Amino acid sequence: MGIQDTERIFVAGHQGMVGAALMRRLKSESCKTLTVGRKDLDLCDAEAVNQYFDRQRPTSVVFAAAKVGGVLANQRYPVEFLSQNLLMTTHTINAAFRFGVKRFLFLGSTCIYPRDCPQPISEAALLTGPLESTNEAYALAKIAGLKLCQAYRSQHGVLYHSAMPTNLYGPGDNYHPEHSHVLPAMIRRFHEAKLSKQSAVKIWGTGKSRRDFLHVDDLADALVFLMGLEDPPDWVNVGSGRDLTVYELAERIAEVVGYHGDILTDESRPDGAPVKCTDMTCLHGIGWKHRIELMDGLKQTYQDYRSDLDTGVLRSI
Repeated sequence: MGIQDTERIFVAGHQGMVGAALMRRLKSESCKTLTVGRKDLDLCDAEAVNQYFDRQRPTSVVFAAAKVGGVLANQRYPVEFLSQNLLMTTHTINAAFRFGVKRFLFLGSTCIYPRDCPQPISEAALLTGPLESTNEAYALAKIAGLKLCQAYRSQHGVLYHSAMPTNLYGPGDNYHPEHSHVLPAMIRRFHEAKLSKQSAVKIWGTGKSRRDFLHVDDLADALVFLMGLEDPPDWVNVGSGRDLTVYELAERIAEVVGYHGDILTDESRPDGAPVKCTDMTCLHGIGWKHRIELMDGLKQTYQDYRSDLDTGVLRSI
């Protein structure tokens, strides 16, 4: 089917890492894209969201807007992570239906799955056990969005569906020293350690937890693929299907950065979920697979980091 040239696609969250990657990918499509910045539209304001949809009349929506952060940010601000993500999600989905949007692609995260579910994580694991406590608030909001899309599709026949990406990285990531995710945090830490000639770098936790990482440009390609399907799954995982330990990730980042000191662990810090490897059986079966391998992606990302640092546009919020 593919994306039609008559489509008016509202990319919610176009200034974030995922939204920006999707905007880059959509340049090769003939559709029209609609965007609006946070200063001009607060997605937590239901009336403002309704007015925007009434004016712009998108035919499709990709919802990449979210309040996001790493383990520390999630632990410090659970109220904001739950309430703001719930409000943005429900207001946008409800407005989309009210103003005739036929397709809504909602983005969540594989953190929606239970902490101790069987690995690799399949879509069927949803709601089969307790969540990981360090990101429970964010996960609950994303589960609600997934289920609201599923409910609209079942009750009203609209094509509202969801994609659950694994840990993402790439250009436009957040490099805040405390609030960023593990991969960008390590890039910054190893880069600064190299410049200051530190003898060792300490990483959070035991280093034994396992994670699957996907380059954000691969995610953008998967989203365009899903937007072109006539009958996509209600929700589908998006990842590489390969995992490695956090310590192994640190070793790879140190290699890319050119840092040659020791890598130490800080077991007073949380590990998060012990294992998060994405089962890609569903999306592979439909016909999509990632293209950017981890070491290639890390090299590209470090180059982007240095470029953004040199030009003063590095994201660190």
